[in-house]
Amino acid sequence: MYAIVDIETTGGHASANGITEVAIYFHDGKKITESFQTLINPGLRIPYYISALTGINDEMVEGAPAFPDVAARIFELLHDKIFVAHHVNFDYSFLKHHLSLAGFNLQTKKLCTVRLGRKILPGLPSYSLGKFCLSLGISNSARHRAGGDAEATAKLFSILLERDIDGFIPQALNVRSKEQSLPANLAKSEIEKLPLVPGIYYFHNQKGKVIYVGKAKNIQKRVCSHFSNNKPGKQKQEFIRDTFSVTFKPCGTELMALICEAAEIRRLWPEQNRSLKRYQHTYGLYAFEDQNGYKRLAIDKIKKSLPALYTFNYLVDGHSMLRCLINDYNLCSRLCYLQKQITCEVNMKPCSVCTGEETALAYNKRVDIAVSGLQLLLPSFIIIDEGRAENEKSCVLMEKGRLYGAGFLDEVPDTGNLQFLKEKLTPYSSNDYLRNLISNYARQFPSKTIAI
Repeated sequence: MYAIVDIETTGGHASANGITEVAIYFHDGKKITESFQTLINPGLRIPYYISALTGINDEMVEGAPAFPDVAARIFELLHDKIFVAHHVNFDYSFLKHHLSLAGFNLQTKKLCTVRLGRKILPGLPSYSLGKFCLSLGISNSARHRAGGDAEATAKLFSILLERDIDGFIPQALNVRSKEQSLPANLAKSEIEKLPLVPGIYYFHNQKGKVIYVGKAKNIQKRVCSHFSNNKPGKQKQEFIRDTFSVTFKPCGTELMALICEAAEIRRLWPEQNRSLKRYQHTYGLYAFEDQNGYKRLAIDKIKKSLPALYTFNYLVDGHSMLRCLINDYNLCSRLCYLQKQITCEVNMKPCSVCTGEETALAYNKRVDIAVSGLQLLLPSFIIIDEGRAENEKSCVLMEKGRLYGAGFLDEVPDTGNLQFLKEKLTPYSSNDYLRNLISNYARQFPSKTIAI
């Protein structure tokens, strides 16, 4: 038994919006057998633009039941049926979310009439409900109302059942099929062409614009995981709605995929990427000379016009490194802005700078040595790993603690000719995120790491 469902809501995602109307038409596989529909008081004001679209306003739902009052009945009608809807993930996410708030766990198989339409009746101008029905001669006198749209979808579903000579509907209901979880506008063939290798992948919207970039050890498996749940939040629902196609780029290893992902997010700035778009250097170690001629070291927020000696994600990390330099090279903590008193103390007594015993020239030499020592402490190495093909190697170059670049080579590089190697690699912007990833990878796989 099929339950063809349509709902009207106060907004586009379930976690922050309510349901204003529910309609369910029941289909036995041959014909419509019965129906159920009700207005629902969402418990919040219906936005004007929603009322203009649906015709449902606050006055109409004032005396209607709240969703918890009809939740048991709706669950009883749906829980043992196959849930069918046009853009099924939208309707299903709303009802599942609001049923769960009322104490009911909806777990049913799903069918999307958009996806089925593209397969069973390919080549139509549009698969939006209104235009799809118009192409098939299905009338709908109550457009954008749950009852009218559910009835039209039920009639549409009857036609799909009749014309499904290749058995797409039984295939979609198969437990192993991905049809039930994929976005309405993403073809299964797009998933099937994805390789099972490390790399990056791109989700595109209807116009082809990249809306999300991700990395994976296994591209196909990772892409499928994006649709393994149908969370009711705004970001997830917009992501499902806007995904129309997926492309990919093999990278050979997960490390190369991580580097390429970070670079592509910075290049494309996709709207659905959140974490790496926010990632940037926050603090830097700077050196400058004060009015008395003494060189000072300081941790400060990143300045675009002034190159930092080193960068940090957190202020505490910068202060920790600066304290190490102070201790190792006997620097003045007051001149490094780690002590606010007039004089700093070393071994319970003022330091030689604060007592005036050490000239700026002598102190500055020690600061220069400390900075040089910092540069020497920063590692330079190459990571050689698998490539995208059997006769290819991936290469990542870290130079003095910064990512210089990465790329693919036909053979193991000559580490004695660093300039030649650099010409073969693609330069990448370095940041703490990539630096930590690459350093951790080098520690985890020392056999793949060559110090230079």
